[in-house]
Amino acid sequence: MKALLLSADDFEDMELLYPLNRLKEEEVTVKVASMRKGKITGEYGYSVDVDLAFDEVKPEEFDILVLPGGRAPEKVRLEEKALAIARHFFRENKPVAAICHGVQTLISAGLVKGRKATCYIGIRDDLKSAGAHYEDKEVVVDGNLVTSRNPRDLFAFGRELVKQLKA
Repeated sequence: MKALLLSADDFEDMELLYPLNRLKEEEVTVKVASMRKGKITGEYGYSVDVDLAFDEVKPEEFDILVLPGGRAPEKVRLEEKALAIARHFFRENKPVAAICHGVQTLISAGLVKGRKATCYIGIRDDLKSAGAHYEDKEVVVDGNLVTSRNPRDLFAFGRELVKQLKA
């Protein structure tokens, strides 16, 4: 089982580190992808090694996609390769999990119309404008899509992330 996390500098530290480590606890191989290899640094100073640049990612090699929040998704959503990766996961009906601002990548990829989802309240209107059915819950599951609002929801997010792996 292989997981792919898409992120960039200014990620919300816990929203990347918690799913990264939770997946490793389940013996999932986890790769972090960003605009370029090296390190990315979170809002609170934690750094993570980047395994793959977006243009090196072969999405067919991965089983689940995770989109952490923070300010990083504002950068990720501008990268056409990242949007193509997200579209691949939806086209193949593979699990996708986004927390907080992570749904911005899905919005820009045109993937949320008609889907139930949640997000950080500050981008709630963006999610609704993109055609999603917004729900103010700690975690919302709609088929292969798992979404959560913020770091306080990480335990629910992790629980549903693991359920998707076992489905």
